[in-house]
Amino acid sequence: MRAIRYDRFGGPEVLRVADVPTPRPAPGQVLVEVHAASVDAGEIAFREGRLRAVSRTRLPRGVGGDFTGRVAGLGAGVCDWRVGDRVWGLMPRLVFGAVADYVAVPEQRLARAPENLTLLEAAALPTSGTTAVTALTDKAGLVSGDRLLVRGATGGVGSVAVQWGKALGAHVTALAGARNLGWIVELGADEALDYRTTRPEDLDRFDVILDVVGTNLDAYRARLTRRGRMVALAFDRDRPFTSMASIGLRAALTPHRVKAFSNNPSAGRIAELTGLAEKGSVRPVVDTVFPMADIAEAHRRLEAGGVRGKYVIDMQR
Repeated sequence: MRAIRYDRFGGPEVLRVADVPTPRPAPGQVLVEVHAASVDAGEIAFREGRLRAVSRTRLPRGVGGDFTGRVAGLGAGVCDWRVGDRVWGLMPRLVFGAVADYVAVPEQRLARAPENLTLLEAAALPTSGTTAVTALTDKAGLVSGDRLLVRGATGGVGSVAVQWGKALGAHVTALAGARNLGWIVELGADEALDYRTTRPEDLDRFDVILDVVGTNLDAYRARLTRRGRMVALAFDRDRPFTSMASIGLRAALTPHRVKAFSNNPSAGRIAELTGLAEKGSVRPVVDTVFPMADIAEAHRRLEAGGVRGKYVIDMQR
């Protein structure tokens, strides 16, 4: 089968289409024929080798953390799925390789794909959707009437957080680039501000701040209300270890104020996302669809910034 691999750390040019053996599902696993997968900004630091000490990466390595497709085979003991079922899901935590013709994953990493979305559209949601829902619901405890600030609002997680925050009844303020301000309001934000011209000290106070940027966190944390909570989902790519250590220390010392987590959704959370998508509480935002052969270009554009939602890889092209 075809799969995207890289044999050395570096820029987008290290990505290539490789011919590799089709996986066989082990007991408890499901083999999925992948229809589409998404490109995630969180993988850039892994591809560049900046996190090799943390991930203990062994090369060659694949890319892609979530996918949509159809069940193609069942490992021993799997009873809840049938060949041909439409599914979406995530690779196991810190395991990448969804940009491939087939993936074999534990059945707990799958849920029924939303009936109201094509498999191409739905590929933009599994990782970003479960991250945003977990951040706002479980970690921040966002409730109706709260004031929510989403920093990095136009990306995959941010665009879902704007929608989910609004669905929960919050007043949503989004920080985004100037060209995206009208678009993010159409998506659900009550207020959109240009992050380039809006200083932290210019902002009001917020009950919840969701940060998907990873820089200047102390200045934004100062904009919290007395009982406010910040969920920090990103680290500074230019100094990843210092940034992650700083976030971890703040979360440990002030757990009521700063929340941090690495997304690892349960089967129930993935299934919940299916329901939210079918009810229209959240919807996928697909910026551009690329064929598998253009994965390097997708990564280049992701690094350049300005993405609206997610870049999606169509495995059928």
